[in-house]
Amino acid sequence: MTGVTTTCREINELLPAAQLACRLLFQECFKAGIKNIFITETYRSQERQNYLYSQGRTRPGQIVTWTLDSNHKSRLAWDIAVCPPQTLYDVTTLNRVGAIARKLGITWGGDWTGNIDRPHFEVKPTWIMPKGYKLEGQIIIPTTSKYPVQLIVEGNTTKPIAKDDDTMKFTNETTKAAVRDYLKQAVDKKLIDKSHLDKFDAGTLTGGDFEGLKIIIAQRSA
Repeated sequence: MTGVTTTCREINELLPAAQLACRLLFQECFKAGIKNIFITETYRSQERQNYLYSQGRTRPGQIVTWTLDSNHKSRLAWDIAVCPPQTLYDVTTLNRVGAIARKLGITWGGDWTGNIDRPHFEVKPTWIMPKGYKLEGQIIIPTTSKYPVQLIVEGNTTKPIAKDDDTMKFTNETTKAAVRDYLKQAVDKKLIDKSHLDKFDAGTLTGGDFEGLKIIIAQRSA
């Protein structure tokens, strides 16, 4: 059973409707102050589903799934978890995320009866974004607890927000607040010096500075 023990955490492996729903959910969680969640699984093959189902039944371990027919294999579902110091499946955090998902028309496993699955979220292939919502930038969705930051950036994430030698400019406050929070968390975790945050607040941090800091933060978070 090659690959059945490998977990897929890539958003791009989901169908377009699920990708959009997942990004919107993380954006709305970010805006609500929930910044300590990350993806643990997206697409799951039938072979992997069978393998997981056997755990606690015909294979040693604790039962981790109640079905052989999961929407993970339909590329319409994703699971999340919570970063330390909270427990991996902190009920309070997952309940907050579930409440946001409910408003967005995303099915939350915490609402199920009989087989409650709080880390689980899914949509139908016909899901559309509810009126009054929009993606306000691009969300970098973490797939590990070591780097629990969702950063909203303007434009293509492979390009800096400003040219290397230009100070950073923002067209909306949501993006600016997201970048500041990204730097603030890195300072709090002692990944970078506070002087970089001071430069951002003073409006003197350049695009080149920021791109360099992103590399440093990623390396020190690994």
